[in-house]
Amino acid sequence: MRLSYSDASDAKFQSGEAAVIVQRVRERRAPRPLQPLDLTLLHSPNVADGWNHFLGAIRSKTSLPDDIREIAICRVAVINEAWYEWGHHAPLAKAGGVSEEGLRVLGDREAKGGEGVLNERQMATVRYTDEMTRDVRVSEGAFEGLRLVFSEQEVVEITATVAAYNCVSRFLVALDVGERNSTKGPEP
Repeated sequence: MRLSYSDASDAKFQSGEAAVIVQRVRERRAPRPLQPLDLTLLHSPNVADGWNHFLGAIRSKTSLPDDIREIAICRVAVINEAWYEWGHHAPLAKAGGVSEEGLRVLGDREAKGGEGVLNERQMATVRYTDEMTRDVRVSEGAFEGLRLVFSEQEVVEITATVAAYNCVSRFLVALDVGERNSTKGPEP
């Protein structure tokens, strides 16, 4: 942790716009408490508010199935070594239908052994996410692989998810939110 976590019970968060922002973040997180990411973002309440709204839409207002959304998020986390992010999203990928063997593939920086373990849609998501995260520019092959198995709406939503979680991972790693980002890999 490079910055202290904000104390949401601090007087500055008990009235006015800051209180409204904290409440919106709490509502999105419910039934869980505020997370270290939230408590870091609250150093700038307006940034926390925008972040909460944007990431809330990415997480819960797209048409993507849980496995696809979480595969994209997990691959971003692995490539960017955002282990705090991995720790939160690998269980969600598993709950969304990704097998233990599939999680091992996702946790490998090169996603070795994915063919036959992950289905065609899942592998297309891995390839696209990897290229978008590593190179920003996506090859025609990776794009066409995605487009063959997803609708245009889903392509936009996968792209937005990858972009958003690249933002999240860079914030987490730069500020070492969660104090796990300097470790050497995903925990099982």
